Amino acid sequence: EVQLVESGGDLAQPGGSLRLSCAASGFPFKVYSMCWVRQAPGKGLEWVSGINWSGGSTYYADSVKGRFTISQDNAKNTLYLEMNSLKPEDTAMYYCAASSPISPAYYSGVYYYWCDGRRDDYNYWGQGTQVTVSS
Repeated sequence: EVQLVESGGDLAQPGGSLRLSCAASGFPFKVYSMCWVRQAPGKGLEWVSGINWSGGSTYYADSVKGRFTISQDNAKNTLYLEMNSLKPEDTAMYYCAASSPISPAYYSGVYYYWCDGRRDDYNYWGQGTQVTVSS
């Protein structure tokens, strides 16, 4: 059974920090591209950050670049998101998701292999962890 279990969400003050974790099981974590996606109340899904299967390349939305850091531990099958300098607009449910580069997305004649914000065909999703930034 495939499972992605997020944790670490909490109430934080503006300017504060949180570290999200996503424990993966039931699929070959090392050969998937992982990412974080969020949904704020009343809004659509927003891709936040992604990482390729080796961890050698990372990708960030402009809204979090310089504040958030994505990483993964393949020995523990765990994805992380270090969130610093939090803002009220970061308030959202945060989900981890997995995309297979072996089955890339194909849009307008171009293949997209990694979870870098240009593909939204996630194979697996977690249940989410709530992050609230408020004073």
